Amino acid sequence: MSLFRTAVRASVATRVAGNVHRRQQRRWAAEDQQAQQVAQPAPAAAAPAPPAPAPGGDMLQQLAQLGQLRDSGVLTEAEFEAQKARILAAG
Repeated sequence: MSLFRTAVRASVATRVAGNVHRRQQRRWAAEDQQAQQVAQPAPAAAAPAPPAPAPGGDMLQQLAQLGQLRDSGVLTEAEFEAQKARILAAG
């Protein structure tokens, strides 16, 4: 019976240690996330909208420029999609 008791104790100890480890990892991840949010400066102002395309401009060129603005971080994904829809609707 003592072998069984030892196995149960080892099992409980392993489970408790795993729970403590997971809780500690979550806490550290939350602290890291807070530190990153504090370290990142808030945007001072919204990025200006891209200039209106010239009439008769090449649609593919406009879409390429729009993609570059998105890739460089000037436009958010939502702004990119709105401008892309506007360009496609005009063409």
